[in-house]
Amino acid sequence: MSVRNKHDSEAHQALTHFDAEGQAHMVDVAGKASTHRIAVAGGRIEMLPATLAIIKSGTAKKGDVLGIARIAGIQAAKKTSDLIPLCHPLALTRVAIEFVTAHATATGASHVFCTATVETVGPTGVEMEALTAVQVALLTIYDMCKAADRGMTMTDVKLMEKHGGKSGSFVAP
Repeated sequence: MSVRNKHDSEAHQALTHFDAEGQAHMVDVAGKASTHRIAVAGGRIEMLPATLAIIKSGTAKKGDVLGIARIAGIQAAKKTSDLIPLCHPLALTRVAIEFVTAHATATGASHVFCTATVETVGPTGVEMEALTAVQVALLTIYDMCKAADRGMTMTDVKLMEKHGGKSGSFVAP
């Protein structure tokens, strides 16, 4: 076995979505205990100060930007297994989307920060659901405001914390 093939084989064993032959598969979670699982993800969309003013004033032509983005994020969490091929369909017990707005300062652009908290009781975690919720909520903000600001940038989307399951808790530094 070449060094590269050995390395590829070790990587596939470390990645749970690949079998011993390196083929993609859905992880079998039948033997895992059902526990309360929580994931929190976050990310932001940077924009012109005038765009943030439109969002905060509620005068966007398409309506309540953050209200619609909240519903889009919730819907996205529920549909994650339809979007990410190897994710399990999960019975979510809670999805909460929160937004914090910040006007431009000397050190940063105007932005909306989105946090998604997703919970379930089951044999697998909800990290992908939380991350998908944030991405879709931010994309919805972009869609609703693109007529005013096509230069918006989505950034810093990441898992902030997760709790439950065999691997325990994770909190991003």
